Amino acid sequence: MKAIYYLWLRQIKRFFRSKSRIVGSVGQPLLFLLALGYGLGSIYKRAGDGNYLNFLVPGIMAQTVLFAAMFYGAMIIFDRQFGFLKETMVAPTSRLKIMIGGALGGATTATMQGLLVLAISYVLGFRAAHPWMIPIALFIMFGLAIAIASFSSGIGSFVQDMQGFQAINQFLVFPLYFLSGALYPLTNVPTWLRYVAEVNPISYTVDAMRWSLIGVSKFGIAKDLIALAITIVICIIFGLNRFNHIEA
Repeated sequence: MKAIYYLWLRQIKRFFRSKSRIVGSVGQPLLFLLALGYGLGSIYKRAGDGNYLNFLVPGIMAQTVLFAAMFYGAMIIFDRQFGFLKETMVAPTSRLKIMIGGALGGATTATMQGLLVLAISYVLGFRAAHPWMIPIALFIMFGLAIAIASFSSGIGSFVQDMQGFQAINQFLVFPLYFLSGALYPLTNVPTWLRYVAEVNPISYTVDAMRWSLIGVSKFGIAKDLIALAITIVICIIFGLNRFNHIEA
């Protein structure tokens, strides 16, 4: 357990020591909240769908966690290039603990960034329907972060350079996010887009976030949590499998 703790702590310290990373993690979500929340808010309201900022915030929080947790795979590439990964591999601990410790650290920092976006959203006018359910939203965010950090560790295990990692990141993560209904409701979308959203695991996390923060759900919280649990298990298995075959 000490190995897991120290590797977790390393990611936490790494995050707080990088001021530019903290500022950058807030910049893009803030841009989305201002440009979309206020820019499209009036159109959304005239359509009779209510407050667009309230609808948007859970999706932006999920976006922040998704992109931040995916960044953990880049950390593995950096560690390989600078020799830290090789030193970790020869330590008297299993690769399972190495992967879990780092993924937990990446998931924790990603969840912290999502919480920071929530705080900024309150400044911009967002209000949770039931504030006492915010801890449930944090739990859901952490579950998404664990899944994506584990998945990204698997990607980082077989990709040798940052260019390749970024290409895979853009090929997988961006479509998953933009086709999840995070930025628009899925009630009146084309049939093919609705089918894509229903097989997209990120859709269920966004839906669970909306249920916990604004009391709105399309799929139902039970289905959301089942989908999230399955996603976590699959991503952890994938990450462990690839990490066990990593060459430092």
